[in-house]
Amino acid sequence: MCQLLGMNCNTPTDIVFSFTGFANRGGLTDHHSDGWGIAFFEGSGVRHFVDYQSAVTSPVAELIKSCPIKSQHVIAHIRKATQGRVSLANCHPFVRELWGRYWVFAHNGDLKNFTPTLHGPYRPVGTTDSELAFCYLLQQLRNRFGENLPPLADLTQELRELTHYIAGHGPFNMLLSDGSALFSHCSTNLYYIIRQHPFASAHLSDQDVSVDFSEVTTSKDRVAVIVTQPLTTDETWTQFQQGELKVFVDGAVVE
Repeated sequence: MCQLLGMNCNTPTDIVFSFTGFANRGGLTDHHSDGWGIAFFEGSGVRHFVDYQSAVTSPVAELIKSCPIKSQHVIAHIRKATQGRVSLANCHPFVRELWGRYWVFAHNGDLKNFTPTLHGPYRPVGTTDSELAFCYLLQQLRNRFGENLPPLADLTQELRELTHYIAGHGPFNMLLSDGSALFSHCSTNLYYIIRQHPFASAHLSDQDVSVDFSEVTTSKDRVAVIVTQPLTTDETWTQFQQGELKVFVDGAVVE
């Protein structure tokens, strides 16, 4: 199956270090070579990059590694196809509009017999179970809350119920963000770490690269990184519980 990478911060931060290790899993240190993608929120806009080439061969991935795009909310994905052919339309993350905001979504898993009726404005462009689940999520949120963005607590409770239902059809590890919060649901494997003062050094598990975060941060910075499998060898990552939904805001767990 696929792998996920998310970042949520209290100040715009680049993801070059984490993405460098993560991208190697797209065909070098792991077999997730059926495409990749990444999305960066910037204000009300989204920088969205996808490619059906593997992350280790894609020139677009090389651009992301060398270009320190700063954002408070990032979602990335490397694909091992289970449903849908290798194509640009089937690359995560997917982007849609709801309540006048862009929503970004990526999924790791394999949903079986998941055939919800879609009757609203959301339709898949590709042929993955993931994009279908994203369209269903947004449809149900619109049905539940109408035309107005609900309070975070209400939105979180609804997402807990929806993700529980979808996960009844198979593994549903997912990352979802509207640029104000990052929602993370775990069915099988998902880990997170919160980096904050006092910052230390870290070494990637997929490449011989280290960074001393104390040299590139301030004492007020706080960064949460969420990933399918830990990215570093010398940090303590916290594993999600199966069936757990966590919400990150400003680099901290709030739900």
